[in-house]
Amino acid sequence: MNKEEKFVITISRQFGTGGHEIGAELARRLGVKLLDKQILNEVASRINAVEEAVENIEARNPLWRDDFTNFYRNYMASNQYSGQEQDQTSHELFKAQCDAIKRIATTESFVIVGRCGFDIFANHPNALKIFIHSSIDCRKRRIAEKYDISEYDAAAMIVDNDYSRQLYTKMFTGRDWQDATNYDISLDVRKFGVNGAVDFLMHSIE
Repeated sequence: MNKEEKFVITISRQFGTGGHEIGAELARRLGVKLLDKQILNEVASRINAVEEAVENIEARNPLWRDDFTNFYRNYMASNQYSGQEQDQTSHELFKAQCDAIKRIATTESFVIVGRCGFDIFANHPNALKIFIHSSIDCRKRRIAEKYDISEYDAAAMIVDNDYSRQLYTKMFTGRDWQDATNYDISLDVRKFGVNGAVDFLMHSIE
């Protein structure tokens, strides 16, 4: 990746690894934007066909990815999903999001966390695609401390969120979210911490 030209860094992460914090700190050190919730605002302001759907989803749950997950999970649980039924609004919204992200990439450099960024920029000439992972024990401890819950409850949150991300990615990209071949760097953060991980990534970029 050449940081002297417009670039994109995508971060995919297992739940409980601090991937969002790593992305935010990486963006801060590089002096570029962190793309996150603002993507929805970009979509809503430019794609009239899905503006109301964006507002409704965001009002119900700011983590709008969960809305997709629940839709497909319900289909699969009831054995009704044949691969042909599609939530048209959801697919329009996903495409609109991808288009918005790609438009931003033509004007500036940024770091993007989640949002299937690794797939959107799979063929981008100046993108660095990163996957953040860690052991289940490390993640349980981190989540338990962050949310002041038991490690038992933290483990349940990890299973649910990892499944959500896996299902979302598979449904909209057809790709395996945890397949290392999707990424340029796969980083186990157990011994790094957030700042240590960013130090390592900055060294790799340099």
